[in-house]
Amino acid sequence: MRTFRLIWSYLRIGIANQLQYRANFFTQLLTSAINLATGLIGLLLVFNYTDTLEGWTQPQLLTVMGVYILMGGIIRSMIQPNMQLVMQDVEEGTLDFALTKPVDSQIVVSIRQFEFWEMVDVVVGAVVIGISIHQMQAAVTPLAGVAFLLALLMGGIMVYCFWLIVTTSAFWLTRVDHMVDLFQGLYAAGRWPVGIYPSWLRIGLTFLVPVAFAVTIPAEALTARLTSWTLLGELGLTLVFMVLARWVWRLGMRHYSGASA
Repeated sequence: MRTFRLIWSYLRIGIANQLQYRANFFTQLLTSAINLATGLIGLLLVFNYTDTLEGWTQPQLLTVMGVYILMGGIIRSMIQPNMQLVMQDVEEGTLDFALTKPVDSQIVVSIRQFEFWEMVDVVVGAVVIGISIHQMQAAVTPLAGVAFLLALLMGGIMVYCFWLIVTTSAFWLTRVDHMVDLFQGLYAAGRWPVGIYPSWLRIGLTFLVPVAFAVTIPAEALTARLTSWTLLGELGLTLVFMVLARWVWRLGMRHYSGASA
C-alpha cells in the first residue's frame, strides 16, 4: 500500500506542476498535429504507388501509426522524463535523495516525473486507432481487444526496461545522452511495421530495441495478424527484460557513489 500511495502522490504532484503551464497544452497539441500530418502525408505518398505495403493495407498502416503515436506519448510522459532525471542525478551525485526513501529505489526513480501534457499524444493515438478500425470495416473482437491491451502493456514494460538498462549504464559511463538520441532515432522507425525493413534491422528493432513489441505487435492484434505464439513469445521476452533490468539496476546501485562518497 505504501508503494501505491507514493505513486499516487508523485502523480498528483506531477499533474499539479504541469497545470501551472497550460500554454504547454497548446504547444503539445500543435506538435502532435504536425507529427500526425507528417505521418499521414507519408502514408498517402506510399499508397499513391501501391495498394499494400508488405501485405499491410492503408487502414492497417494507420493502425500502426496510431499505436506509434500512443506509445510515444506514454514514453515521453512517464518513462523518458524519469530516466533522464536519473541520468542527471547520477552525473551530479544527487541520487541519494531517491535512495533514502522507504520504498524500493527502482520504483522511486521510475515515478518521480510525470509530463502530463505529453498525454495528448495518447489521446491522439487512440483516436487514430479508432478511425483506422472504422476504415477497416472489421469488428474488433473482445479477444483481439484483450490481446491488444496485453501486447501494449508488455511492449511498454519492455521499453521501460530498455530505458532503465541504458540509464543504469550512467553509473559507469556518467554521460549517456547519446544513447537517448539513438533510442529516439530507432523508435521513429516504429511508425512503419518492422517487417518492411531488412532482416538485420528487423532483428535489432525486435530484440535489442523492442520497437516491434511496443508498436507492431499491438497493431497486429487489431488487424487480425497476431498469433498466440507471438503473444506468448512477447510474454517470455518481457520477463527476460524485467529480470535483466532488475539485475543491471542492482549492480549499478552497488557501484554508485553519490553525495555520501
